This record gives sequence, structure tokens and C-alpha cells, in this order.
Amino acid sequence: MPPSHVLIVGAGPAGLFAAEHLAQAGLRVTVADRMPSPARKFLIAGRGGLNLTHSEPPDRFRARYAEAAPRVSAWLDRLSPGDLTAWAEGLGQPTFTGSSGRVFPRAMKASPLLRAWLSRLTELGVTLNTRWAWTGWEGDAATFDTPDGPKRVDANATVLAMGGASWPRLGSDGGWRDLLQARGVEVAPFRPANAGVNVDWSPVFADRFAGHPLKNVTLTHAGRGVRGEGMVARYGLEGGAVYALSADLRRALDARGTTTLTVDLRPDLSVEALAARLANGRGKDSVSNWLRKAAGLSPVAAGLLREIPGEVPTGPDKLARRIKAVRLTVTGMQGLDRAISSAGGVRLDQVDGALMLTALPGVFVAGEMLDWEAPTGGYLLQACLASGAVAADGVLNRLRT
Repeated sequence: MPPSHVLIVGAGPAGLFAAEHLAQAGLRVTVADRMPSPARKFLIAGRGGLNLTHSEPPDRFRARYAEAAPRVSAWLDRLSPGDLTAWAEGLGQPTFTGSSGRVFPRAMKASPLLRAWLSRLTELGVTLNTRWAWTGWEGDAATFDTPDGPKRVDANATVLAMGGASWPRLGSDGGWRDLLQARGVEVAPFRPANAGVNVDWSPVFADRFAGHPLKNVTLTHAGRGVRGEGMVARYGLEGGAVYALSADLRRALDARGTTTLTVDLRPDLSVEALAARLANGRGKDSVSNWLRKAAGLSPVAAGLLREIPGEVPTGPDKLARRIKAVRLTVTGMQGLDRAISSAGGVRLDQVDGALMLTALPGVFVAGEMLDWEAPTGGYLLQACLASGAVAADGVLNRLRT
């Protein structure tokens, strides 16, 4: 009797991980992706250093998934950060843990890992079809537009892993939403996640400092502070510390239209300690040189002080308090085309514990197609791969019964 055939739509991390697991179990696996090559978003995200996962304690790790944490925790039980690290090293990609606790491959790129991964899938007999755009179903067969015309694929089970709606030029455009809604699957609206925020900089500040990092700062919104780095952009502010707050910022913007983000430019110093450093005055130094020498502020940090209406205070106590709490008015968030990831997608109450759609038995969903979000730092990739493993387990269990 020939092995069961599983179709996977989407050749990103979740889909490829499911394909690997299913092929190792002896199933015949076909992967279809509408882009010319697989895992394009994965490759772009890993150009500056592929953040695989994070080494922080499990309770803190799981809390990063906020409202979705109870569901995502079950995925992490299936594929933990340690499991993911071992998997990467099994592909010949040794890893290391940085000072921030983030875990990276030593190559610091996605491309060597992806090459090794695709080679393993080829050895396992996985068929990969690119430029195949999923168009839905005809009866029980999945349909595709391909360079060779329309195609139909019959399979014993299907895993959908087509991503969310961020970075659409890389393939995740959410175009699958209408196809699933037409079959009775409820899909939450797509929203940008891990996206920069809009701040109305003065032209002088934007011209001079766009592209400059604000290093070692603490950003606080609604009482929650995140220490890290921001990056000044022409439109406002982006970077890891901003992304960690993006879900809260998005909700506040939805509710009120604007919100306040507070920047502590010297989180390692108290107001009193900073005021003591500033107490001797600037003498013959320019304000910028004085702030650099006495307060340790970079030019971009000193420039940020001038973005607050009114003169920069010269008294040491008032100046110290401004350095410790630069209040920025956030007027909006960047859209899905610039967001690193997206919130929204197939609602989690539409799938069972094995990630099978209750409205479409035999069809499973994995990765960013599902309605969950997480900050950057390894949490996104970890959950995507873990969900791929859970969906693959679900397929195997269904086909064995």
C-alpha cells in the first residue's frame, strides 16, 4: 500500500518543519509555494543575524505570547527552545547564546541553515513546487495556478502554512483569507505587529538623525518599561524595544488615536546621580559637548531632548528629569507592508489542539496564519516551527486512526 500523501501549502519555516517531520515518518510530502524560491522572509530576516530562539526561563518565555500564551505553551511543549537549538545543530549549524540571551547560529545567517535544511528535505523525498499559487479546492482536491497552467492535487491531509500579512512582497500577503472564510473559517482582521511607530519629528532632527540608533535606553508605555535599543526613522521610531511594546501601543492608538511613549536615555543612572553629574554646569562647552561629557549622551540622544516643546532646561535637576523621561507623542503605527509580523489570522478557536480546522477536517494550519503574536527576539521563529511540529503530529495521528 503506497504511503499517504500530505500537501503543505507554504514553504516558510512552519511549512518546511512540518514537511520534514512528516517525511521522516515515511509519508509522501508535496510542498507548494507561490514564490519563486522557498523561505524568502526567513532569509531576509536572517541577513543581519538569524535569531533562532531565546534562552530565558520557560515561564518568562511563554509569557511573551500574551493572550495566546495558553495555546502557544502547548506548542512549546512539543518543540522547546532546547529542541530547536539541537535541531539547528543537527543540520550542521552550531549555535551560541549572546549576552542578551538570544540564540543564534554561529554563521549569523539564515542561508547556510536553509541550504542544509532543503538538502535534508530533498534526501527525504519531499517534492517542492515553486510558483504554485493556491486557489482553493475543487471537491477534495486543492487547486493551484502554476507556470504550466492550473493544477489539482489530491492529498490525504493538508497543512496550510502561508504566513500572515506582513512583508507582502516576500510572499505573505494574507490572500488566503477569503478562501478560508468562504469555507466557514473565521479570520481575525490583520494588524501590524513588531512595527515602528510614527512620531512627528522636526525636519532638522529627521534630516540629521534618521538611521541613528538610540542605544541602551528604556522605553515605557502605560507603566510597562522595556530596555533595549531604538532606531530613529524619518517617520518615527523603530527597533527591538519598540517592537516589544507594539501590541500595547497598537491598542492604545486604536482607542485614542495618539499615545505617549517615554524614553529614559540613561536608565543605568538615577535622577539624583545624573543631576550630580550635571551640577558643575557646562562652562565653555557647547550644550551637545556638555551633555556628552557630563551625561554620556550621544548626539542623537542630545538631539532628542530638543524635540520636546520649550527650551532644554539648564538646571541640573530639571535637565536630569528630562533625560530620564523624554515624552514622545506617538501618532500612529507603520502598516503591514513595513511590519515584521502581523497579528490576526485564523482565530485560535477555529482549530483544535492538533491545529486542525474544525470547519475543514483534514486541513491543518500552522505558523503566522494563526492569530497570535510575539515580539522579536527568537519568539516568532520558535513558535512558528513549534506549530509546524504540532500540525505534523496532528496529521500523523489522523492518518493512523
